[in-house]
Amino acid sequence: MRANMIKSKQSLIFLTLCLASYIAFVLLALYLRPAPLANFLGCLALLIYMATVLPSIFRSTFPNQRSNKILIWLLKKRRHIGITSYVLASNHALLMVIQKSINLLTPATYIHYFQGILMFFIMTLLAVTSNDWSVKALKKNWLRIHQLTYLIIFVLPWHILDKMSLHWSYLTPLELLITVICIYLFIKRKTLETKTS
Repeated sequence: MRANMIKSKQSLIFLTLCLASYIAFVLLALYLRPAPLANFLGCLALLIYMATVLPSIFRSTFPNQRSNKILIWLLKKRRHIGITSYVLASNHALLMVIQKSINLLTPATYIHYFQGILMFFIMTLLAVTSNDWSVKALKKNWLRIHQLTYLIIFVLPWHILDKMSLHWSYLTPLELLITVICIYLFIKRKTLETKTS
């Protein structure tokens, strides 16, 4: 009973912080140039997202790191880290919509921003189901849904290259390097799993 109350309180605090971040970033967008802020938030979302996928990939690829305390901590906190990434990605998307005056009612928008919308859809699905109730209700399907997170790894470089073409910032090479390393490690993990099965 007490554990449930603590979890509920933590969830309420977390949701309050998420809502406050939306309000803060919208207000910042009104007073600052939103593009650099939006790009910075996108980079932060990417880095924090990587903290959700790399620990399991790293532990499978390098078995001698299974007892690494940092990896264990990241795995335990993966849901909260993932939702933090989702909040940052949402703010990134919101600021880009404001800055570029994107019309969300036209089909052309969904074609032009396909990669971003696909990743946002997957992240929304993951965020909504990142709770104990969903794990119990969805059972084996919960794991299948959360395997979609690995699709984001392959869409990210496409999104970065497409949206940052001809106007790279100092963050762009770093983002691409991180995504390429993650893709390499993911492929290596799958290769090792195929050999051992």
